[in-house]
Amino acid sequence: QVQLVESGGGLVQPGDSLRLSCKVSGSFFKTATMGWYRQAPGKQRELVASITNGGSTNYPESVKGRATISRDNAKTTVYLRMNDLKPEDTAVYYCRAQLGGGLEYWGQGTQVTVSS
Repeated sequence: QVQLVESGGGLVQPGDSLRLSCKVSGSFFKTATMGWYRQAPGKQRELVASITNGGSTNYPESVKGRATISRDNAKTTVYLRMNDLKPEDTAVYYCRAQLGGGLEYWGQGTQVTVSS
């Protein structure tokens, strides 16, 4: 059974950093493009960062310079480190595994709240 389980969210203050983890069960991990997305209330889900099976990364302008995605194939885990967090980073953060042929899996999400 495929499972993506996010962890590491919580309440942080503006300017803080945090690291999210997504543990993946499934033999496909090494070949998957992994991504972190977020969805704030009333807004569409948006990409935060992605990393290919070869290690190439992609970030939108909104988080470039503050976000770092990484993966540990031995642990079948993908990480997202966010620095200098802002209130507008408040959202539910989701992990996504993207395989060939349009197949994808999502985690259940972890809440990140940035507030003083």
